[in-house]
Amino acid sequence: MKHLNQLLGLSFLMLAACNLRPAPTEANPLARVNDAFLFETDIDFSFVEGQTESDSIIYVQNIINNWATTQLLIDGANLNLTKETQTEFEQLVQQYKSDLYTSAYVEALVNKNLDTSITDQELDEVYSSNKQLFVLKEDLLKMRYVNVNSKLSNLEEVKKRFKRFNAEDKTRLDSISIQFNSFYLKDSIWIKSEQAISKINPLQIGFNKVLLKKPNFIQLKDSLGLYLMQINEVLERGSQAPMEYVLPTLKQIVINNRKLKLIKQLKSDIVNDAIKNKKFEIYN
Repeated sequence: MKHLNQLLGLSFLMLAACNLRPAPTEANPLARVNDAFLFETDIDFSFVEGQTESDSIIYVQNIINNWATTQLLIDGANLNLTKETQTEFEQLVQQYKSDLYTSAYVEALVNKNLDTSITDQELDEVYSSNKQLFVLKEDLLKMRYVNVNSKLSNLEEVKKRFKRFNAEDKTRLDSISIQFNSFYLKDSIWIKSEQAISKINPLQIGFNKVLLKKPNFIQLKDSLGLYLMQINEVLERGSQAPMEYVLPTLKQIVINNRKLKLIKQLKSDIVNDAIKNKKFEIYN
């Protein structure tokens, strides 16, 4: 490594200047705080690859200083915190370690055993039994629009195909979409009305949202060109959310419920298996 020797040399000079005596070890110590040592092997020197010598030295110095600061604070805490507080912290550390290990193991078991296939019946049941959770907090629309130059040579064709919008029209409009300033043609999908308004400038600068309140065909102009809009369906805030709109949430609810049941079953199986194999006993 280009700068490693210089970095290590600097580190040893720092140690010599402080007149420190490293503990006997095969590894080379870079710093000491009381009885704690920082070794070369504790530092990931790959981060200095491609860096200038000065940047690399600063990187290692920062690591050493941060390590020393942490060690000094720990030593200070051991000296100044009460035994009761230290015992409480140790218990918290052990509990965190226990939670970390068990959570990781349970998650691995769940990922291995969880069935993620979901039937339409399950989705229907969750939707029907939780309708109060699926009330719209915003207006929804099924719509399509195109924004084109008002002097487009084939404007009449675009208008005709946009309004009729059969299978052939969809294919044709998609094939010439490079001529459009912007467009959205997926009119079978529910979207938030704010999404439409954010894309259609005239709806932001003088035209009221009432234009989007009922199914109709709308033409609007501004300096950017002509907007053609077809509003197919409208659902206002406070209405029941359509099932297809909340489908991702429904799937997540099904999976979460299934996870909870599986975790409960796995924990029960682990305990029962330990009892069966005499790895777990309760004494009277």
